[in-house]
Amino acid sequence: MSTKDKFENSGKGTSRRNILQAASWAVGACGVLPIARASGQQVGGEAPIVWLGMNQEELDAAYDQSAYASNREQIVEQEMLSNQASIARLGQSERFAYGAGATESLEVYSSGRENAPIHIHFHGGTWRFGAARNFAYMAEPFVRKGAVMVIPDFSSVVEEDGGLPVLARQVREAVAWTYRNAERFGGNPERIYVSGHSSGGHLVAVVLTTDWPRTFNLPENLIKGGLCISGMFDLEPVQLSWRDSYLHLTDDVVEALSPQRHIDHLNAPVIIANGTLETPEFQRQAKDFAAAIEVRGKPVQRLIGAGYNHFEIRVTLGNPYGLLGYAALEQMGLGV
Repeated sequence: MSTKDKFENSGKGTSRRNILQAASWAVGACGVLPIARASGQQVGGEAPIVWLGMNQEELDAAYDQSAYASNREQIVEQEMLSNQASIARLGQSERFAYGAGATESLEVYSSGRENAPIHIHFHGGTWRFGAARNFAYMAEPFVRKGAVMVIPDFSSVVEEDGGLPVLARQVREAVAWTYRNAERFGGNPERIYVSGHSSGGHLVAVVLTTDWPRTFNLPENLIKGGLCISGMFDLEPVQLSWRDSYLHLTDDVVEALSPQRHIDHLNAPVIIANGTLETPEFQRQAKDFAAAIEVRGKPVQRLIGAGYNHFEIRVTLGNPYGLLGYAALEQMGLGV
């Protein structure tokens, strides 16, 4: 079993998710599964244009990080070891159910202080893989600074008949539960901050652009700050890429769950981060989302990690002096 499999399958038994995960990593890091979705017109024998001057093969490559991160296996191995060390120092987290579903629980790492600020992190994994328990190393800098770290679990998109809307509902419910139950673990519901990486970067942007009064009868400004890391904020090109082979996005879902189209519901300062060694399309997504927020006159900061690829940049959230860890702590008023 590869390091990646050990990291993401730790503590799990054989399941459909594990089988699908093994199959996915057998074809590559974020393995491209080509699909025939060419929507343009073929001219002069050239492949038709699908999106922003790219043909299907080029677009599929633009949503595959594997060619841009040859050291991913080494990074994941380091994360696994860092995670074990952090758990040894912090102790096991508390686990709470935020819903009735099998995956609808969250890990809470508390500093033991009362009225502590809360940071909720949504992990990545192409909306298919990952487990909250594997990101304890990200919690440690926040706990050391007197904060609470909450890391929700949520379903794999390939195991839910409802697809991506189910995950969107779950992450929103995890935030709502945290707000309503913060005192159970010493948290301050008036100081909630959120972050997410990759597909989790998309989900955290969904959370940030939620109409909280209408959908949950909660304050529109219940989130006080957000950090969107290497995410996808307009799903239209994602729908046209190889990723739709498992997402099965409809036009209605693209409209409803593209955060860039719902900036009117954004009520918190946002940091949009990406590395310079990520695919050009991931970099464009971050740039365009930040620009769209800025045009609407809302507070946004661009954070560009020079020399970081898609996986290297996420590790910095677990370091109080790292690019993301420093930015997140500073946003919470806990700067080093």
